[in-house]
Amino acid sequence: MTESAPPFDLVTMGRIGVDLYPLQSGVPLTLVQTFGKFLGGSAANVAVAAARLGRSSAVVTRTGTDPFGDYLHQALKEFGVDDRWVTPVEGLQTPVTFCELFPPDDFPLYFYRRPTAPDLQIRTEELDFFGIRAARVFWITGTGLSEEPSRSATLAALKARDRSGTTVFDLDWRPMFWRDPEEARPYYAEALRHATVAVGNLDECEIATGVREPHACAEELLAAGVELAVVKQGPKGVLAVHRDGTTAEVPPVPVEVVNGLGAGDAFGGALCHGLLSGWELERTMRYANAAGALVASRLACSSAMPTESEVDGLLASGSRR
Repeated sequence: MTESAPPFDLVTMGRIGVDLYPLQSGVPLTLVQTFGKFLGGSAANVAVAAARLGRSSAVVTRTGTDPFGDYLHQALKEFGVDDRWVTPVEGLQTPVTFCELFPPDDFPLYFYRRPTAPDLQIRTEELDFFGIRAARVFWITGTGLSEEPSRSATLAALKARDRSGTTVFDLDWRPMFWRDPEEARPYYAEALRHATVAVGNLDECEIATGVREPHACAEELLAAGVELAVVKQGPKGVLAVHRDGTTAEVPPVPVEVVNGLGAGDAFGGALCHGLLSGWELERTMRYANAAGALVASRLACSSAMPTESEVDGLLASGSRR
């Protein structure tokens, strides 16, 4: 990854794959007959979400040398995400993820990433540190810390970044990628030292901090080194606390949930958009909540990411109620 790039608004680093979602809701996989194929993976989805909101974005990741890998390159380009740092790994297959749809709150995931996934083969010596450092926002995930060589590459990117601009750590706890939660905690602590923003739900915050009460989670994340802690509380909305004492706690936007899996990635892309726009904290959280709600009301993740006009429309409709 030696080709340097013009500064992007957002560079994400981490998971990519193909999502295969059932076209029948409320049906177990054993009975599903047809599926839709979509670009997936949290790092890729966040980059897509930001691009949909008009931001220049790129993703650092890897795929297999197979038709699914070709499809992901094509999809990224169609979504307006730069794919210069998406490289192939010989001998590994592009990951596939299936889910089941049991709205409003049960969406089991089945990851096919064995013996390992290409996106966990990101190597330190292949990183474009100039491009990573130049990005206005840099986004990494907990999954990227779960296995070598991705773990060392992720930590090296954070150190090279040296807290320049905004550096977001998506806590992204996926227990199936770790042998033991205790194994994850020191790597999470190291990443928090280099991040300026931490984002996670209560389960993820508990892995990172050892506590679960939302305000306590936020305080522990701030103590670990970040400037802004964002704690997602599901039906109770989102809590955001800045080191300067600013706090925002906003309720979720009510929608009829179709598939909740992409909501967090839409929230992430919209969070980056708000931070890049210099908005006050409460406005950013309301905007990110609305973006997440829109995706939760749709089947797909990447192709469901909303535009500015769609988010503004949902927020306006809520204010008229």
